[in-house]
Amino acid sequence: MMADLVESRVLAFDVGGSHVAAAVCSAPDFRIGPVASAPYSATHTADAFLDLLYDLGMKARTGHDGIIGAMLAVPGPFDLQAGVSLMRHKLPYLYGVDLRQALAARFGLQAAQVRFLNDADAYLLGEVGAGAARGFGRAVGLTLGTGIGSAFAVEGRLVTIGPGVPTGGEIWNLPYQGGIVEDFVSSRAIAGNYERCTGKRREVVDLAAAVPSDPAAKQAFIEFGQHLGIVIRTLLAAFHADVIVLGGGISRSASLFLPAVQAQLGDSPIQLRVSELKDEAALVGCGVAAFRSENGSAESAESKSVSSSTVLAPGDTPDGAMEALKPPLQCS
Repeated sequence: MMADLVESRVLAFDVGGSHVAAAVCSAPDFRIGPVASAPYSATHTADAFLDLLYDLGMKARTGHDGIIGAMLAVPGPFDLQAGVSLMRHKLPYLYGVDLRQALAARFGLQAAQVRFLNDADAYLLGEVGAGAARGFGRAVGLTLGTGIGSAFAVEGRLVTIGPGVPTGGEIWNLPYQGGIVEDFVSSRAIAGNYERCTGKRREVVDLAAAVPSDPAAKQAFIEFGQHLGIVIRTLLAAFHADVIVLGGGISRSASLFLPAVQAQLGDSPIQLRVSELKDEAALVGCGVAAFRSENGSAESAESKSVSSSTVLAPGDTPDGAMEALKPPLQCS
């Protein structure tokens, strides 16, 4: 439906953790128009949320003709094929709602013109199509925030199965250090590192700002970087990535932890890059998926989203995944 359309445009949405953004993405260069965004709250109803999407979409498409459909980057768990949210912990008012039919009706589109994409997949596709992963054969995208999202691509196409690809393309729930990866590579991990040293709980954005004057804050990011480096060196080794792109909110403070990551990688040929598109990556990725008719982005990402609540057994992880970290860093 959406492939090989030289001068077409798709309405792209990025449903984030606290806000929604919308923009028109145009083929063939995946450029996006002005971004319309707004916050949402836990007190929204399904109708109010759908109205928000409609309002933002109409603002974003002002002055743009030739809209061929809508593509939404959404968090999981989500049934991407059916267009139905399976989330209970966030956006609970959307649970079980047929978003495809509801949005198609609001925008005057056919149901088949409204499609959904996992947000981590959208992020990587954006970087593959027009960002930091452009031109690389094998790419991994890691979105670092309240959790860790992951996506894998080979020659510009998403993959969720194959050599070195964990089940569903997910690494957040892989066994690691007596817990799972997300326990050690997430915003709560950074906050936890700091709390262990000081007994105080602070938000990650505050810790990043405090690094120049607070040794414990600096150490919290270093320990985060060590764990991220070990995860890349062990859990991702079998995929043989050419490039790993780091996105998400924590990536804005990359200078605070990248040296620790690189120290763990040693002389690895993997190129480690920070997102070039940043907040626009998922919006661009929606366009990439739409214009390339990224079938894997819908079908494969569905298995990713639906299976994301399953913690894998240790035997399902690559060799070396349980390698121990060096003794914990000493608090300064």
